[in-house]
Amino acid sequence: MKTIDGPRSYRRSVSPERAATLMKRATYASVAVAVVLISMKAWAVWVTGSMALLATFLDSLLDGAASLVNLFAVRVALTPADRQHRFGHGKAEALAGLGQAALIGASALYLGVESVSRLLDPTPVEQSTLGIAVIVVSLGFTAVLVVYQRYVQRVTGSLAIAADSLHYASDFILNLGVIAALVIAGTLGIVWADPVIALALAFWIGYAAWEIVSRATSELMDREMPQEDRLRIEEIALSHPQVHTIHDLRTRTSGRTVFIQFHLEIPGDLSLRHAHDVADTVELAIATEFPDAEILIHQDPAGHEDVPEAMHPESPLAPTPPTA
Repeated sequence: MKTIDGPRSYRRSVSPERAATLMKRATYASVAVAVVLISMKAWAVWVTGSMALLATFLDSLLDGAASLVNLFAVRVALTPADRQHRFGHGKAEALAGLGQAALIGASALYLGVESVSRLLDPTPVEQSTLGIAVIVVSLGFTAVLVVYQRYVQRVTGSLAIAADSLHYASDFILNLGVIAALVIAGTLGIVWADPVIALALAFWIGYAAWEIVSRATSELMDREMPQEDRLRIEEIALSHPQVHTIHDLRTRTSGRTVFIQFHLEIPGDLSLRHAHDVADTVELAIATEFPDAEILIHQDPAGHEDVPEAMHPESPLAPTPPTA
């Protein structure tokens, strides 16, 4: 299964308007496919009684719920910043990811309990050929959706779309396991294979939930951008001939928006206007490569050492002078 945790690029290839359109279309497509899959699999579970088929039905049911959450989360995340939310609403995607992880984790737990119960009291699988046919059709729908979601996620960097795509991508392995269970238990008559494969799939689904939690938590906790992007920011800044160095580089993300701030050391004898022009040039160069970034640059004279706030006598963090 493809993980969504870890470094990702923040260099976008589409405009914000195009990204918004793609993200909305991806959520609509996800909900539509979920409705189709849920209907097909519910009927197949009722006819066959397969635990492995129940596994993929539960997965699709929760995928549908997660897709609905995504639909609203993406709409909120794309809402422009306002007076109460100066940094935008991008973290709605991460919150939606945590909600998805909770749903997926619950389904994995339920499936695990039911699988153990069925393993202790095996039940024959009926009409396995019908179940296999349903799964094959489901794989076709899922394949088309995942290809589109991967494209949208690649060009927009959306966490919500990435999490949703992970659900459906994991369905490939899950559904292949279901086919194996139906063949072994239904055709070959090895009834214990159905709950055993379903139990393995429960662990698989639980792992997917953990991946989503990891990525969403990183964004909510303002984790830094990948090191390669941070090094690229520094490289761009230092390419200006009047920049000596940069320090205190800090980055974080909120949905599609990246926040970048750092101190820029330039010659101390430059005029205020000239120093401002240097900072503007550096900012424009960084924004060209990271177009969704909001960049804040503080200019320092070269060699200047910032005095920690706690050292300023009037700072509330300054130590209390000893009393006589």
